[in-house]
Parts: sequence; C-alpha cells; structure tokens
Amino acid sequence: MASSRPLQDAPDRSYADKLERFGRFAARELKSVFSELGLSPGARVLDAGCGVGLSTRMLAEMLGDEAQVVGLDLSLPHLRSAPAVRNVALVRADVAALCFRDRTFDLIWCCNTINHLADPVAALAAMRTALRAGGRIVLAQSGLLPEMYFAWDAPLDDAVRRACHDSYRARYGLASDDTAGVRGLVGLLKRAGLRLGRTHTVTIERLQPLSEADRAYFAQTVFAGYWGEHLTPFLAEPYRSALRRNVDPASPDYCLDRDDFHHLQTLTVCVGHG
Repeated sequence: MASSRPLQDAPDRSYADKLERFGRFAARELKSVFSELGLSPGARVLDAGCGVGLSTRMLAEMLGDEAQVVGLDLSLPHLRSAPAVRNVALVRADVAALCFRDRTFDLIWCCNTINHLADPVAALAAMRTALRAGGRIVLAQSGLLPEMYFAWDAPLDDAVRRACHDSYRARYGLASDDTAGVRGLVGLLKRAGLRLGRTHTVTIERLQPLSEADRAYFAQTVFAGYWGEHLTPFLAEPYRSALRRNVDPASPDYCLDRDDFHHLQTLTVCVGHG
C-alpha cells in the first residue's frame, strides 16, 4: 500500500478512550511482561506507538527515576491525554520515521502498532539503528490466536469473529492479505535484520467477578465500539439476535452478568536483538 497509514491514522485522529480502557484492562499482564524483560534501573526505553501513555508510565514506574523513558505517538490528542510522569518524555512523531539519534535506546517496546504501518520491515530496520549495543525491540500484538468472548456458545463466537474481520476490512478498504501479515512477527523481525529472541504468547483470561476495568473494556470498547452497528450488515440471523441479547445490559442474557462468563484473548510477544 502506498500510504504509511493504512488504518487512517493521522496527527489529529484520536481513539484515546479505547486505548486507555485496553491499558487498564490488560495492566496485570503488561506489568508481568515488563518485569520479565530484565531491564536495568538506568535503561533508556522507547514506547513506540504509546497511545495515551499507560504502558509508558508502567515502564517508568518500574524502572525508577534513573531511567529515561520516551513515549512516541503520531496523534497529538493521544499525547495530550497521557498522564504527566516525571521521568517520561512524550514526542509526537511517526513510528515509521523515527526522529532519534542512532544507538539511543536499550529497549523499544511496540505494542499493537506494527499493524498500522504499510512497511513494518522498514520501520523495524529504522528502530534497529536507534538501539544501543545489546539493545532489543519487543513487538507485542493482540489476537494472533482467535479470541473467545462466548465460551458457552462456540457457533456465535465463530460468527462474530468472522463478522469482525469482514467489518474491519470493509471499513478500511483492506483485502485479506493486508491483514494476514501481522501474524508473522517472527519474519518481520528477521527481515529487518534482528536476531530472534524469546517469543511467547500471554493469555488474558477473565472470569467472574469482573473488575470495573474489565466491564468497561468489554461494554464500551468491544461491545459498543468494535461491534455495535458495525457488525449488523455482516451477521445473519439468528446470530444477530443472539449477539444483541448477549451485549444488551437490559437483557436477562447480558453476558457480563452471567456467572459462567469466561473470556480469553492473547497477546503475543516477540523479542528481536539488534
């Protein structure tokens, strides 16, 4: 694709609320991933595609005042929504065209961002030049394995997943090949000249009782945002009615109130060494 922003990202575009809800929803798993990276207290870290800066703040709090943590995002509204943290610098710039000197960072964290770029290999190669000796790029991407929202109804789950994919491609004018490549994180890192390190997939699993952060993520981000009217043209009956019953808070079948609620989704984490 000619554009470096196939998902229509722009400096004035904002989906800050969605990013914040996901960060709060997955905070426990993200903190676990960060703790396993073994970063030293004085590390220099870039959060490439930082959104509203929740992961940036987690990294800064974990590493302490000696660290230098930078959050970078294309969207100015996202950065304006980020909380102020003493040892964090926020930069508005394009991940596909970094603005840092060579050999600046010990680690570059890039979560759910590489799929927004038309040429991820070129972006990763540029990130590699920004690494210090022994530095690492860590790619994290949601949903490489099929996500499950309705553990009690596999046919509905399959139908909603297919409708989500169809709706997403229609919204952005994408073909199947345009979205399939994001699952090849290992190949992207290797083609960018990085040496593959640890690759593993974290399971985000939620059962009752759901926290307020869980409920907000499901109800507002997934049900109202990703689904809602977006899926109506892509779901046939009886799945359309079944989905409506599951996600309507006024319905006796509202899934977030079920005592057998069981949700699974994944976050795949790949480390590339410079």
